[in-house]
Amino acid sequence: MIFTYKAVDSAGAQKQGTVEAVNVDVAIASLQKRGLTISDIRTDEAAKGLLNMNLDFFNRISNKDVVVMSKQIATMFEAQVSTLRVFRLLAVENENIALAKVMNEIADDLQAGSSVSAALNKHPKIFSPFYVNMVKSGEETGKMDQAFTFMADYLDRNFAVSSKIKNALIYPAFVGFTFLTVMILMFTMVIPKISGILKDSGQEVPFYTKIVMSISDFMVSYWPMLVIVAVVIVFFFWRFAQTRAGKESIDGFKVTTPYVKGLFRKLYLSRIADNMNTLLTSGVPMIRTLELTRDVVGNKVYEDILNRAVEDVKGGTTVSATLEKNTGNIPNIFVQMVKVGEETGELGKILKTMAGFYRRELETAVDTMVGLIEPAMIVLLAGGVGILLASILVPIYNISGAF
Repeated sequence: MIFTYKAVDSAGAQKQGTVEAVNVDVAIASLQKRGLTISDIRTDEAAKGLLNMNLDFFNRISNKDVVVMSKQIATMFEAQVSTLRVFRLLAVENENIALAKVMNEIADDLQAGSSVSAALNKHPKIFSPFYVNMVKSGEETGKMDQAFTFMADYLDRNFAVSSKIKNALIYPAFVGFTFLTVMILMFTMVIPKISGILKDSGQEVPFYTKIVMSISDFMVSYWPMLVIVAVVIVFFFWRFAQTRAGKESIDGFKVTTPYVKGLFRKLYLSRIADNMNTLLTSGVPMIRTLELTRDVVGNKVYEDILNRAVEDVKGGTTVSATLEKNTGNIPNIFVQMVKVGEETGELGKILKTMAGFYRRELETAVDTMVGLIEPAMIVLLAGGVGILLASILVPIYNISGAF
């Protein structure tokens, strides 16, 4: 439970913020341990609206918010601002209410004696284990500014790649949605009216026109059933996608389907190389690096590969040797470059080079895919509507020519 409080510290300064506790007594005891005299404390209802519904949905914390926040933290650490003041300032200045609330909670934990990594670890939906371990590494080495700078740069690169892919898919999705909408309107509103004219004329119509008319009649007569079936299919697919078997099937589909497997493999290889480079450069041990990379790679196929790598490295095998067993999903050039990095002691630099290489390859692949999809979608849309119109207009032309 979250409590909002107003209090006075030992110096007489007014303080306010939020504290998380199981009940109000525990919250008061926690605040008193910080040397605060409480003037007001209540459950946090600020983010609630009509019918007592939580409205935090409208203040989601996006990846972009975390990127900007990480850059701000890195900048303030470089300016030698105290850790507690960094998070207090971010809480005050942040326009995102949800993120400001998190910053306040982290600041409260820091004031209670918690480490930064431990405070961040209480918010796993925002700060991944990868993020937390990077910060922990910075605490251990005394280089917090570098840790947050690394994270800011890393998140910025990932955000740029993800945004590029999402933006590239917007146009095809829009064209596809338009095509589907036009076809539904044609079959349910336009063709039924024209079908009536053709039937009343008594003229024989081509077989392809009969097919179009039959589809139209079926959609008009059974549209409630079609909607229910579509909803059920989407629901069960969504439920299946949440299961382990579903995730494995979808992830396997991504890296085995022709034309798209190259794009997804470049995405995951870029992510693996970038994660490992960032962690190794920050002084994280190899086994922990592989474990954290496994947790954030985002594909079950590559998770399994990295999981086997963790076990093999624990047994004394080199990373390149264990990756070499999976050349179906790990290109030989990647394996050989890792091997060179291990032999020269420059694995971090090698991985940074590989991350940049696959990131550029991914961007090129996305641009090429979009360049091919755009005209193909336009041709598909024009062809579908054209065939539909032709199947109706040809019989009408024949009827008009008969008079």
